[in-house]
Amino acid sequence: MKLLLITVLGCLFFAGAPTSKADDRLLDLSRPDVQLFISEIVNDEGLPRAQVEASLQQARFQPSIIKAISRPAERVLTWKEYQDIFLTDRRVSEGVAFLAQHESLFADIEREYGVDRWVILSILGVETFYGRITGSYRVIDALTTLAFDYPPRSKFFRGQLKALFRLAHEQKQDVISLKGSYAGAMGYGQFIPTSYEAYAIDADQNGFADIWSTPHDIIASVANYFAEHRWTPGLTPLFVLEAPDASLEPLFDNALKPKRTAASIRELGVPLPSEIGADEKVTLLRYAGKTGDEYWVGTQNFYTITRYNHSRLYAMAVFQLSEQLREAASVSR
Repeated sequence: MKLLLITVLGCLFFAGAPTSKADDRLLDLSRPDVQLFISEIVNDEGLPRAQVEASLQQARFQPSIIKAISRPAERVLTWKEYQDIFLTDRRVSEGVAFLAQHESLFADIEREYGVDRWVILSILGVETFYGRITGSYRVIDALTTLAFDYPPRSKFFRGQLKALFRLAHEQKQDVISLKGSYAGAMGYGQFIPTSYEAYAIDADQNGFADIWSTPHDIIASVANYFAEHRWTPGLTPLFVLEAPDASLEPLFDNALKPKRTAASIRELGVPLPSEIGADEKVTLLRYAGKTGDEYWVGTQNFYTITRYNHSRLYAMAVFQLSEQLREAASVSR
């Protein structure tokens, strides 16, 4: 899966946006671009034209989707503001309760995939508040709106729409009934259709990878995503640093992906924590925090979190929430 770079904040505020009369515009199947898409999916996927047209005839344009995707939180907020969305007492307490309800599943999946249960739990907390806010848009409405009425990313979303038809066919689901966010992300872990195809797991082996309502499938699918993106067991994603000398500031915020070894960073004068091995590749990060700039060093596992959402703010929120969940759970035992 390659999850969208687009807004987490939009998912929270627009996922359940109601349909108004202004939204009530059915997709025009006579449009040349729509006809081309229909021909492609019929030819490429072998689906009956009548079936595809019957589904697309029910798709509705949603202006609120265009509004939401045009202003993602990761582009307009700093860490000072962004953290208040996710690092809350309620999100921690509900996460601890969710873990307690499914503790044996988390333990089994952590052993099987080698992915920290606290990070999996944090992803579910950040994405959908542990399944409480999974999105109430019909996915077909979201993806047709973006595929045919959002030129900046129409090609990408047409690919997602095609994948939606594939997964509905392969999983024997009604393509109209599938629900998700304004960007077509689905289930507790908010997988877009191509992500679902690549990483969703039918862990309970009932023939359907149910990321909407089956805890075993939900938790395993997120773990599988992280495992496939090179999560390293036992490696802390981020370490806090003391403020560096002004001469070292240019070393920070050059890349999400770790490229320099810890040894080479130390040679440049940045004192890294002793827990980071000399050969470990790292990236240096600066965040605008509540009391001024914060300095951090990210490892491969930090980068793995950004593969879920390509945002340094998102990755920091997932990491810090995971640590808060870990601490709160240990206190409650």
